[in-house]
Amino acid sequence: MIIDAWMQPTTERFARHEMLATLRRWTREATMRPEITPDMTIAAMDAAGVQIGLASAWCGPEGWLISHDELAAFVRACPGRVVGVASANLDKPMEAVRELRRAVKQLGFRALRVVPWLWKLPPNDRRYYPLYAECIELGIPFCTQVGHTGPLRPSEVGRPIPYLDEVALDFPELVIVGGHIGYPWTQEIIALMTKYQNVHIDTSAYTVRRYPPELVQYMRGHGRRKVLFGSNYPMIAPAKALEDLDSLGLDAEARALFLGGNAARVFNLG
Repeated sequence: MIIDAWMQPTTERFARHEMLATLRRWTREATMRPEITPDMTIAAMDAAGVQIGLASAWCGPEGWLISHDELAAFVRACPGRVVGVASANLDKPMEAVRELRRAVKQLGFRALRVVPWLWKLPPNDRRYYPLYAECIELGIPFCTQVGHTGPLRPSEVGRPIPYLDEVALDFPELVIVGGHIGYPWTQEIIALMTKYQNVHIDTSAYTVRRYPPELVQYMRGHGRRKVLFGSNYPMIAPAKALEDLDSLGLDAEARALFLGGNAARVFNLG
């Protein structure tokens, strides 16, 4: 089984946002379109042999770029193939907790993702903390972004140490997945995964050829249960993200865990 840990649908608000100008330039506009349909998404998944994709809502200080209800409609249009991941309005923590509860209990979402650079708030900011407690109560992982930002926003909030380090200390029961590999601080996120049982990363926004050597070495050895495949579709198609997979030199167990086993466990996908 292959599970893609980081995807998103698109809306006009999301695809045309000024902060994504760099991504539109890098992808030559081809994938940054609001008209990415469920059928197009499933076709992209099928082309890579991806059985399940985790697609996220997006909320920032200016409001919802992809709302929970828009995402739920997208999930319904991809039955059995796409799983929803919630977002949150950090400016209204209690409202965010109640909305997260609705997203999980009524809409069937399986995780929460908050992107720190979107808010310019690191994950140890007090506004996240009620959401962490609710994630633990709901039994879902907290997903975030680690490393520099491609979009036109500051990168510092994506640094794993000290920000994510403090979260893992304060909430040892919280399952954490840091997306986008952590570059240029990949060694820092590897250090946190070694230190904390519940910290993981996914490889979204990177093709296999661009994985840092230290990450590949980690995946081959004691980090084989810590790294999840992700594409960041539609910015990168899953098939493109997995090109040259054999070059990683993973044994059969490490390969199966990376492609789907770790995500199935972390997101409780059975």
